[in-house]
Amino acid sequence: MEMQYSPKQIVQQLDKYIIGQDDAKKAVAIALRNRYRRSQLPQEVREEITPKNIIMKGPTGVGKTEIARRLARLVKAPFVKVEATKYTEVGYVGKDVEGMIRDLAECAYRLVKAEKEEEVRAKALAAAEKRILKPLLEVRRADKGNKSMEEFEAELLDGLRKGYYDTTTIEIEVMDAPKEMELSPGSATIAIGNIFGDMFPKKTKRRKLTVKEAMQIVLAEEADKLVDEDAVKEEALRRAENDGIVFIDEIDKIAGKGNRGGVDVSREGVQRDILPIVEGSTVVTKYGPMKTDFILFIAAGAFHVAAVEDLIPELQGRFPVSVELKSLTKEDFVRILTETENSLTFQYSKLLSVDNIELKFDQGAIERIAEVSVEMNATSEDIGARRLHTVMEYLLEEISFNASGDYPTVTVNIDRNYVDEHLAKLTGDRNLKKYVL
Repeated sequence: MEMQYSPKQIVQQLDKYIIGQDDAKKAVAIALRNRYRRSQLPQEVREEITPKNIIMKGPTGVGKTEIARRLARLVKAPFVKVEATKYTEVGYVGKDVEGMIRDLAECAYRLVKAEKEEEVRAKALAAAEKRILKPLLEVRRADKGNKSMEEFEAELLDGLRKGYYDTTTIEIEVMDAPKEMELSPGSATIAIGNIFGDMFPKKTKRRKLTVKEAMQIVLAEEADKLVDEDAVKEEALRRAENDGIVFIDEIDKIAGKGNRGGVDVSREGVQRDILPIVEGSTVVTKYGPMKTDFILFIAAGAFHVAAVEDLIPELQGRFPVSVELKSLTKEDFVRILTETENSLTFQYSKLLSVDNIELKFDQGAIERIAEVSVEMNATSEDIGARRLHTVMEYLLEEISFNASGDYPTVTVNIDRNYVDEHLAKLTGDRNLKKYVL
């Protein structure tokens, strides 16, 4: 596992995207660094050290999922987010918990495949250009004139690389990729052609495509030929087993004592099924058997009704690190709107710049937006930072509707008065359910 970040540096990276929640950031930073520390130890010691799984408690929209997602992206680790509520006990209709491990294997495979394809991109591109050039030559033969074939091919190749022929339609032979399907609920999605492996030769078919479309398909095919598929599968399994992160959301929804009147297949039954996965077992995936002993599991839930103590004791014991995330304050909302990379104010400014609208938010407007968001979270459901989507969408609804790009650039200054005027109905308890994500 490659790692160039200390725990403090990991927290600094997370601070770019998530405001506050220092306890949670510290916990995940330590967990991530411990994986690197473990990877540097001798094999016999490494086998004894398992990840310390984390459980996050906190209302929706305060950054639980985002912390885990950014963490995985930081170190290019295989990452999947699943909802505990979508699983049922094994033997009942619905997805079984082993599906999350298969999803992780799939994620790791795509990650490794993309890396390997990038390594052979130069060779694949040369082979793809050679394949595209042949049908392009037929289509553009009238342009040859008195040039020699070598000169004409060189000219076409130069034009191909510069994108001159992107919209030209050619007929080319490409692989007939089998369609994917899920054989049973909760099972891995597989391509029908893969069931029999290499027993039958792969089919090809002629297709009419633009040069740009053909280049994408042919480049993928040529890269696929150059990549060792078995090596990719082995590396994907290794990376998923040692670097994988599974984020189990809505864990509080399967807590509680269940239905005492009968079997509750979506609560305690699911907890019992999750237990061996988190504890360490082997799950069969389409890339081979995969051990779950060293996967980092991060569980999260609001825990408004249920408490962590309502989970079965064995499962609680598998999540030794517990952190609580706090509700967002006005200061947090101000920082979210101004300090985070790709903040909402930045996103809306870029969106509307397409239609020649230049948005400028002053500090008074930012503070008033934050105040309204806090008030709405306090008086209705607390949906955390997602409330900003509601407020910003309503604030800019009129501008977004009227902007068309037909006029020269117009600057719109958004100050406190503008916010008060356009959010008057919102602050007057207007029903805005349609804007809530």
